[in-house]
Amino acid sequence: MTTTTLAVLVPLLPFLGAATGLLLGRTAPGFVRPLAVLPTLAALVLAAIVAVRQGGDATVDAATELTPTGSVPIELALHIDGFAALVAVLVGLVATCVQVYSTGYLRDDPRYPSYAALVSLFTSAMFLVVYSGDLMVLLVGWEVMGICSYFLVGHYWETPEARAASLKAFLVTKLGDVPFLIGLLALATDAGSFRITKVLGTVAHGGLDHPTPIALLLLAGVAGKSAQFPLHTWLPDAMAGPTPVSALIHAATMVAAGVYFVARLLPVFEASRAAMVVLAVMAAVTMVGSGLAALAQDDIKRVLAYSTIGQLAYMTGALAVGDRGAAVFHLISHGAFKALLFLAAGVIIHASGTNSLAAMSRMTGLRERVPDAFWTMTVALLALAAIPPFSGFFSKESVLGAAEHVSTGHTEHAPAAAGWIVLVAGLLAAVLTAAYATRLWLLAFRGRGAEAPDHGRQPLTMTVVLWVLAVPSLALGGFAYRSLPDWFDGRDLAPTPTTSVLGTGLALVGALAVYSAWRHTTARAARVPLGAVAAHPEGDAALVEAEAIATHTPAYGSVASAPDPADPGRLLLGPLHRHAATGFHLDAVHTTLFVRPVQAGASLVRFLDREVVDTYVRGAGALPRWLGTAVRRAQTGNVQTYVSALLAGTVVLVVAVLLVATGA
Repeated sequence: MTTTTLAVLVPLLPFLGAATGLLLGRTAPGFVRPLAVLPTLAALVLAAIVAVRQGGDATVDAATELTPTGSVPIELALHIDGFAALVAVLVGLVATCVQVYSTGYLRDDPRYPSYAALVSLFTSAMFLVVYSGDLMVLLVGWEVMGICSYFLVGHYWETPEARAASLKAFLVTKLGDVPFLIGLLALATDAGSFRITKVLGTVAHGGLDHPTPIALLLLAGVAGKSAQFPLHTWLPDAMAGPTPVSALIHAATMVAAGVYFVARLLPVFEASRAAMVVLAVMAAVTMVGSGLAALAQDDIKRVLAYSTIGQLAYMTGALAVGDRGAAVFHLISHGAFKALLFLAAGVIIHASGTNSLAAMSRMTGLRERVPDAFWTMTVALLALAAIPPFSGFFSKESVLGAAEHVSTGHTEHAPAAAGWIVLVAGLLAAVLTAAYATRLWLLAFRGRGAEAPDHGRQPLTMTVVLWVLAVPSLALGGFAYRSLPDWFDGRDLAPTPTTSVLGTGLALVGALAVYSAWRHTTARAARVPLGAVAAHPEGDAALVEAEAIATHTPAYGSVASAPDPADPGRLLLGPLHRHAATGFHLDAVHTTLFVRPVQAGASLVRFLDREVVDTYVRGAGALPRWLGTAVRRAQTGNVQTYVSALLAGTVVLVVAVLLVATGA
């Protein structure tokens, strides 16, 4: 088969698997699991073959016009360069691992057939985004992922949290998708084509007439899809869905689509220096804000959700300084260890017998109960914290190195201000990332909360996947930074001495600060005697919390909601903790800026429709009705009355004529 044919089959196979799974899910349940795993696995193999054939050299391009439009044509086009080839392999690997893992995680779920089919459709849509050479076809995959996320996040629709989270994810991303669509249409109008190659050719020759408005409109969609400030609030709430879905969304689909889109069309954004600065500011705010929020979360999946937001901000920061090689390098590295983190968290959640959430304040004894999750999550957290030689160190340092290079004015692709913004924020985020990663490890595996019920050993399909993903989390970075430049524009991805020392040193500072705070708070909680609350009814709240944990009784409504007195995040953040725990009240800001104005507008429209429009409609009907009533009452059926009225009318007419004649 030709490379083009193989590339067409990559998104087609999961799509066919999804369609067949939906059709046979109820009538032939024995085929559901093979239909979930095998098409995705085959797509992974084909994506790997396409990558080997492409080899990082000549781009694979093919196109056929779908239908005449009379203006800008829409084509079913492929555009596979080194970036697309490797990102497709990542998507196939993570999706296959998620499908295999889900056979154990959701083995007793009655809605597993529809779940598996939607995951396959989700995967197919992301493959379409990665391989597409036409912006309109890319938009199809972009929107299909949005609707799949709505259904998958709301999989546990019996719970109000899942229903609200799915609706919020859909609406917030649509808030960005509307300007995104306008930006795509404006870009195609300027370029005269939706083909990515033609758009980039137009940009290269300076033919883009409105680069800044187009870039900013596109960034709105990217912010929604990739959960960047200020449209990131849907992602932490989306943790109400099944954990394998969280792994898929965070590691290889949905949120990765926005970063990949900017990487593919980076020259469009580089045509506007203002847009690059906006992208840098967005990345910087997201990095620091998400790191602080992650340090204050109690639910393990919400910590990882805010972590994803921050790591995506590193990628957008790399794009803001014009280095898409560093951005996609971190995208691939992050995809491996973030999928591992979520799936390991799923093992913990599965062991505790809950559906989707697990409060770290309740965890204890997990190291012995889930050793596979303990060791693999330790590897993934070290990669997340960018500790050498784990993969996250090399990819994150490539981002910081690119920012340092731009900050010294050594490039024409981005302003030096963008470099400084990304560099400073990236170093601050390095401290915070190591801090919340250390906190998660301490609370999850060395916590002293109320022990959850033990539901026995986990299915083999779940634990094997963890070790498969641990390999790239450990070894990918050291291998990739030497070989990936041949695939990624030839730019050097090796760590630079300055940022390596600063980044690693700051990461160690963050980890040691959390460990010291944890030791202090643990010792303090251990010294609190039972009955201290009675002795200090209005004293330190930590005493209330300590006794609640020690007696396994709720001090804040339930044990799950009671904060752990040994939580170092509370000590380090101080009064900022309560604000960070709620995401700095950005949901309230969104409510004020968007929800309430829309509701007020809807109320106004309803009032005008009811009191104005309906009034005129009712009036238009009332006048003929009144006239009809008057005429009906005049029709008495009495001949004498009719003759009398006729004579009276005649008299009136005669008098009127005489008056007119006399006046004349």
